[in-house]
Amino acid sequence: MELFNPVAMLLAAVSAMVVGFIWYNPKVFGTAWMTAAEMTEEKMKGANMAKIFGLAFVFAFLLSTALPGIVIHQMGVFSLVGGDPASALPSYEIFITDYGDAFRTFKHGAFHGVLTGVFIALPILGTNALFERKSAKYIFINAGYWIVTLAVMGAIICGMK
Repeated sequence: MELFNPVAMLLAAVSAMVVGFIWYNPKVFGTAWMTAAEMTEEKMKGANMAKIFGLAFVFAFLLSTALPGIVIHQMGVFSLVGGDPASALPSYEIFITDYGDAFRTFKHGAFHGVLTGVFIALPILGTNALFERKSAKYIFINAGYWIVTLAVMGAIICGMK
């Protein structure tokens, strides 16, 4: 059983970009976000988009490397053996044989992704936005993006074995 799937992590990082392209499209939440973020077309034209998208992808990939510990239950057992199954007691292999695929579904990963978005991303974004004097609309547009994105990322990481 593979707990770290680099292909799944790359796909999860790409999915964050795809969800962002849809979420922040002017026909979805883009126009509302621009207003709430006090963003103008003029500010957007002066940006280095290659740098922005490149770093956004790197950040999404970093996030995808943290998600297995949240969305895959077996990571807890894996951590108990210090990350080296070769040095584990025989009970580890028996446990993994019996429960290695338990709760390893796209649906379960999406569920934990949503929980991660609601209980981690929302409070962080909300706190920052409050001190930046941003509106509730700003908080919910951005937090909504992360809740959906983390659901998709969690589904990919947990479901791809």
